[in-house]
Amino acid sequence: MSARFLCLTSAVALTAGLAHAEMNFNRIASFATPLNMAAGEDTKRETSPEIIDVTADGMTLVYTDSPLEALGRVDITDPANPQPLGNIALPGEPTSVAVIGATAYVGVNTSESYTAPSGMLKAIDVATGAELASCDLGGQPDSIAKSKDGAFISVAIENERDEDLDDGLIPQLPAGNLVMINTTKGGLDCASLKMVDLRGLADIAPSDPEPEYVSINGLGETVISLQENNHMVVVSKDGEIVNHFSAGAVDLTNIDATDERAILSFTESQMGRLREPDAVAWIDDDHFATANEGDYNGGSRGWTIFNKNGTVVYESGTDFEHAIVQIGHYPDKRSDSKGVEPESVTFDVFNGTPYVFVGAERASVVGVYNVTNPAAPVLEQLLPSGVGPEGYVTIPSRNLLVSANEKDLIEDGGARAHVMIFEQQEAPAVYPHLTSEGMGELTGWGAISGMVADKDGIVWAVNDSFYLFQPTIFKIDTNQTPARIVDAIRVVRQDGNPAQQIDMEGITLDGKGGFYVASEGRTERVIPHAIYHVSAEGVIKNRKGEIGLPPELMAVEKRFGFEGITRVGDTLWMPVQREWKDDPKNHVKLVAYNLKTKEWGAVRYEKAEPTKGWVGLSEITAHGDYVYIIERDNQHDARAVTKKIYRVALSEMVPAPLGGALPVVKKELVRDLIPDLTSTGGYVLDKVEGLAIFEDGTAIFSTDNDGVDDHSGETIFMNIGNIESRNF
Repeated sequence: MSARFLCLTSAVALTAGLAHAEMNFNRIASFATPLNMAAGEDTKRETSPEIIDVTADGMTLVYTDSPLEALGRVDITDPANPQPLGNIALPGEPTSVAVIGATAYVGVNTSESYTAPSGMLKAIDVATGAELASCDLGGQPDSIAKSKDGAFISVAIENERDEDLDDGLIPQLPAGNLVMINTTKGGLDCASLKMVDLRGLADIAPSDPEPEYVSINGLGETVISLQENNHMVVVSKDGEIVNHFSAGAVDLTNIDATDERAILSFTESQMGRLREPDAVAWIDDDHFATANEGDYNGGSRGWTIFNKNGTVVYESGTDFEHAIVQIGHYPDKRSDSKGVEPESVTFDVFNGTPYVFVGAERASVVGVYNVTNPAAPVLEQLLPSGVGPEGYVTIPSRNLLVSANEKDLIEDGGARAHVMIFEQQEAPAVYPHLTSEGMGELTGWGAISGMVADKDGIVWAVNDSFYLFQPTIFKIDTNQTPARIVDAIRVVRQDGNPAQQIDMEGITLDGKGGFYVASEGRTERVIPHAIYHVSAEGVIKNRKGEIGLPPELMAVEKRFGFEGITRVGDTLWMPVQREWKDDPKNHVKLVAYNLKTKEWGAVRYEKAEPTKGWVGLSEITAHGDYVYIIERDNQHDARAVTKKIYRVALSEMVPAPLGGALPVVKKELVRDLIPDLTSTGGYVLDKVEGLAIFEDGTAIFSTDNDGVDDHSGETIFMNIGNIESRNF
């Protein structure tokens, strides 16, 4: 196994049986959906892959794109190198798609208003984009499903409510229903359309059923989730109601249910939380799984397996969310609003093993469950997805799983929407790279910033100000695969209260068991630019442990301050991320502070000219005769250019007095990290912020996941081998 994958085996995979230890799903490619826009189109428009399916030959993906009012197509003849096939324009918003053979059946919302809903089911030739047939559905479609034999389509007619009317409370008429339509060879038999009345079934707003999702089993039975009604309905292939029942409620304990936006604390409870399922998928002819996303009254943060007679066969409770917490994907800003939000659920059999794939929309994670025993599913893996996974398609004949991730962050300068492709391989699991699994207390983490290597394979890392009320130093054991957080030291003042108003962006050892931490200041938020001396127990000593910047620096300071810290003898070195007021263009300071003499000084470092956005420094680490510096731009995915490690000889690091001319040091490129950032099949993450180098030269770099706020939550924590080797 190559050096770069030394730390990359999934922790949760270790809980699976030995017979499955070497069969794992790993991501092999990502496809940015703006690539499907035609030449000359404005690629800055939002695009959003939501529901996805595949042609019968397994070679062409088809997905709905609501903002573009189109069907997107992707050629996966070579799944590791997906190619754009362009978009097919539609006369409205596509809500769902199912492919039979080479024909895509797509639900299109053409509603004029909430009170006058309308829509169509269209049959479209995937290869040519030609419309083959169209049926008026009599209402606004949501989910659609195809029967196993391709003989008919079921459509959930939601007639969705106005969420701004009466706080979204139902009933809001007209009521939704189920529509069933027979297919013909490559077309539709509109005359066969039958509507199934779902009114009068649910205890909650029985006059206004809100069908959300449909799935069809081998008997031709359609199961429908009425999400807002917290109800499930099973309908025969003839349109008769076989059974219906409440989706019930779950008692949740050890959750974070408060949006304080700055702390991970899993000590709260929500009793009697309604499941309010979104997606539903049959496992066999008697059992189906639900993703309990919730709406305005509920959301149980997990998923459930029901017998179609209404019996709960399995309930994940908080186990799914807790597993996500451990791999750093917990979305703290959603704590008071359904947590990780399981929204999608998909079933298929791969190489004889039945799996349920559960997608957590807000955590951007896919849970892979072995459901050989539906009463006792086993979580074998958690896979990293793009932002906001919405739909999945399985291609077991090719060992492929595909996710459509709807969130496009173009307006915020973030990652574009992506389709991601995973392959079941006889190989170790690549993700997660870092986990807190095994700690005595459930420990969440995220926004990893600076790092420093210690002895015996230990790395210390800090989180940044995203967790403003919970600044933490993490002890990471890199001898395990994946690397494991084994301790979380909360940084506090001498009075024991959390050290608020600091933004830890760098950490180095003090040589006596403690640490020096660099804090990036924001004067307008009363966060000082500073260095803090922190004890092994996490305590900042009053005054003596706080080192403020001198007047010469404060006179020219800007928002983007220290990003990293390293110790060379008695001198601390801190890179300033971007130019301050007195810096020439594309030049930044490397600031020095002598711990004995208390003297400040600096040199200048010339960084790259940005192609887009900006370029700054994000880490400094001393090793041997050099300091190693991370230089990065703020760009994601294919737009990224600069994600690099440089080194500067210590002989160049001679600080000059502040306020005068500063020497410019010479830098030498050590490694371009973009190949590493794409080596696991994902897009390039923007924030490469940590670098730790052990005494033997082994280097590990890491990325900051922004606390899973408008971010997929993915953290790369990667061993890149010996940094002293020019061939590594």
